[in-house]
Amino acid sequence: MKFKFSLLTMVMTIPTLIGCAVGPDYHKEDVWTPSKWSNVTSNLQVPVNSQVVMQKINSQWWEYFRDPVLTDLERRAVTANLDIQMATQRLIASRAQLMIAGAARFPSLGASAGYQRSQYSQKSFSRALQKVRNSEPALGNVVNPSDMDIPSFNQWSDSLDTSWELDLWGRVRRQYESASALRQVSEEDRRGVLIAQQAEVAQNYMTLRELQSQLHIVKENEKIAQHILTLATQRFNGGLVTELDVRSAEAQLEQTRSEIPSLEQQIIQYINALGLLLGEPPRALSEELSTPQPIPLVPPQVPIGFPSELAQRRPDIRQSEAKLHSATAEVGMAEADFYPKVTVDARMGFQSLSFRDLGFWSARAWNVGPSISLPIFEGGKLKGQLTLKKAEQKEAALTYRKTVLQAWQEVDNALNAYQAEQLKQVRLQETVKSNQRSVELAQAQYRQGLQTFINVLDAQRRLLSSQQDLIQSNAQISINLVQLYKALGGGWEATYPDTVAVSTNKSPNKH
Repeated sequence: MKFKFSLLTMVMTIPTLIGCAVGPDYHKEDVWTPSKWSNVTSNLQVPVNSQVVMQKINSQWWEYFRDPVLTDLERRAVTANLDIQMATQRLIASRAQLMIAGAARFPSLGASAGYQRSQYSQKSFSRALQKVRNSEPALGNVVNPSDMDIPSFNQWSDSLDTSWELDLWGRVRRQYESASALRQVSEEDRRGVLIAQQAEVAQNYMTLRELQSQLHIVKENEKIAQHILTLATQRFNGGLVTELDVRSAEAQLEQTRSEIPSLEQQIIQYINALGLLLGEPPRALSEELSTPQPIPLVPPQVPIGFPSELAQRRPDIRQSEAKLHSATAEVGMAEADFYPKVTVDARMGFQSLSFRDLGFWSARAWNVGPSISLPIFEGGKLKGQLTLKKAEQKEAALTYRKTVLQAWQEVDNALNAYQAEQLKQVRLQETVKSNQRSVELAQAQYRQGLQTFINVLDAQRRLLSSQQDLIQSNAQISINLVQLYKALGGGWEATYPDTVAVSTNKSPNKH
């Protein structure tokens, strides 16, 4: 009676135990967030063309540049980029892993059928008969095994088999919780890859347009150098200057022309780079990108969102948080391994020595019952596993904090770079204006014989250098804006919206 009471008590306790889960529950950590952005262009003494403002970010930030070619490239990259496609396959694999982990929460059910033809040996029958004779001497020599022809027989069976682990300590639920968090890791990985590829497309496009503008400037300066050579030749023919001026003008012209092949080569290189980002072979985009276009200009106002949104927008922070969640759940799995594992197995079917009798109810056979396994001695394996998982969980927590700090550092650096390059651009614009005037004055004074030819060449070199620096600065401002939006984590919201179910972020109840 005592045994029956204990068994009944255990059965009644099972529903309560199933609601328990050993190990720590995951709780979202508080992260450091400043109340406002540290760098704002509105506080600058020198006015700049573009200012950052705390307004909602358009997830398709490249539209701020108002360049239809760039917008089209970004749209195509979403579906054609090979890195994004590989990240998608990793996400599919993680979802399959979640499905596998989730299957352990339910009973497994299978069907089996079998046929066996058996033949016992005379030796085995003799041994069995000898034991019978020893226990019942009265049987004497009624049966002689050597005179018997032991027949073979058939055995038919079919059955339904089921097995279910009673998750008393939450091991299976922690396993599913970990797999669910790892699924989110893969989702954030794909979002991070998307942002990186979007930024790469924009940066390569900006650089391409910069090189095309540089090539245009060089060709314009080639015309100026050709004009100076013509002027020097005319003055030499008139006996006003020596041959040195002519040769110097020729050298300057060839020096300017020497930059053209390098720029043309780099233009092809960046067209191919954009083609690779769109999954296209080399030169596939030459027809649509070879025509020079100006560098896309930044807008007068740049919305950068609000500081409180950064942790929820950047995929690397979300990914690091999901890894911490998974590591926390794995600690619970390691703790559950110290407790007994209870599995209920059941089988219901039919067995018969004749196939025609297999379907009769009298041929039924079944068995059901629990099995309990308890670790007693594992040589320190379970303790070591638990220590390992706790260390990994603490490391994941530190990695999460570091990721947050790195994110804020990247945003701060990007804001500062965007601001500094605009200040540089203001100075370069004044430099170009001054050098343009210097070239005009030097050429006029050279015609009048008031300046040497060296001054004309120096003025032209300074103008070409400052023009190239200004073009590079214009492109760098646009690239810095791309880097800023990459640091802010924008660009994935419209393509891969946040579909993480609220339930996956909840931990099981702990009693």
